[in-house]
Amino acid sequence: MYRQNNAIIRSPLFYVGDKYKLMPQLRKLFPKMINNYIEPFCGGGSSFLNINAKSYKLNDIDSNLIALHRFLAQHSRDTQGFFDKLFDLIESYDLSCSFLNNTPDKALKARYKKTYFAEFNKASYKQLRQDFNANKNDFLRLYVLLIYGFNRVLRFNSKAEFNLPVGNVDFNANVYQALQDYFHFMENKNIDFFNIHFIDFIESLEYEKGDFIYFDPPYLISGSEYNKLWNESLESRLYALLKKLDSKGVQWGLSNLLTHKGKTNTILQAFMQDFHSHTIQSNYISFNDNSIKKDSKEVYVSNVKS
Repeated sequence: MYRQNNAIIRSPLFYVGDKYKLMPQLRKLFPKMINNYIEPFCGGGSSFLNINAKSYKLNDIDSNLIALHRFLAQHSRDTQGFFDKLFDLIESYDLSCSFLNNTPDKALKARYKKTYFAEFNKASYKQLRQDFNANKNDFLRLYVLLIYGFNRVLRFNSKAEFNLPVGNVDFNANVYQALQDYFHFMENKNIDFFNIHFIDFIESLEYEKGDFIYFDPPYLISGSEYNKLWNESLESRLYALLKKLDSKGVQWGLSNLLTHKGKTNTILQAFMQDFHSHTIQSNYISFNDNSIKKDSKEVYVSNVKS
């Protein structure tokens, strides 16, 4: 069953830092009418999946993430075929699948009350991971690894091997619904995916009236593993790019953390003085720390007055 048009869709990639919970606030601040919707840091896609536009140009520097988007998008016209192959693969590795009522027995649940999925799936997951690393073009296997992996993170080591341990999760009704929503969204949309540096991506496009770019870069002052490749130089280059786009009349919006754990993003603080800004109500959760950060302030900055 597909969700209603006004419901918020979550990406089936469950990407760290996705904007699923924030989209009810954010999309109210976006332009009401969007021609081309553009995202230089599209991540798992919970942003673009909740925007109505004529076309979508979506980029991310993570090649595996974009490969998964393309892989899933290709199956939007044959969803039954996709699910047949997916469930066959899950069954062949003897992984749990609560969506199909294949769950650990009562004894295992009683022994491992909070981690029974991880205990049940551990050996099968390791075999699946080994098989994927022997053939890294098998994106169905990669997607299943993502669903059953710890915190559902895409993580590779220096040898480009997927190395995430098993998580205490499995394929459930929420994953199924997210996939159905994704396929339904993709089916008749004009969408192009890119896998280049965000500056090269932005500078490669020709802009039309009504285009809107949403920037959700890695957050400079968070301790998330997702943000380790971001630094002050890239932060400054991003803001220089935003000013250049503004001078050309291109509409854009930016999400970022202004304060977090006693730190302030002073580069952002100075930049946002010249534009419209809004505080976004959120409990920022990092990859390594699931506690609520009461001193965190997330903001949305734009050259479009809401």
